[in-house]
Amino acid sequence: DKKKEVYYLEQAAIEGHVLARNNLGCVEEENGRMERAAKHWIIAVNLGHSHSLDAVKSCYRQGFVSKEGFAEALRAHQAALDAMKSPQRDEANAIRDYMKLRK
Repeated sequence: DKKKEVYYLEQAAIEGHVLARNNLGCVEEENGRMERAAKHWIIAVNLGHSHSLDAVKSCYRQGFVSKEGFAEALRAHQAALDAMKSPQRDEANAIRDYMKLRK
C-alpha cells in the first residue's frame, strides 16, 4: 500500500531518519514533483547523506535547485561530515577496510 509507505516514511523523516528523507525525495520525483523532491534531498544532504547529494546535483543541473542552494547544500554536507568525524570512527573504518582486504 503506497499511502501507508509514504505515511511511515514521513513519520520516520520527521524523527530524523535520513534514509527515509531521501526515499521521500524519490517518491516525490516519481510523482513529478521535483521541487518537493529537491527539498527532501537537501534536508538529507544537510544531515550528511551522500547519495542525496548526487540527487541534489542532478536537480541543480536540471534547474530545480539554484546555484546558491546547491552551494549551501555542499557546505552543509561537508559540515555534517566533519561533525561526524572522531578518532573512534576512523579506527573502526581502518579495521573494516583491513578486514575487507583479508577476504
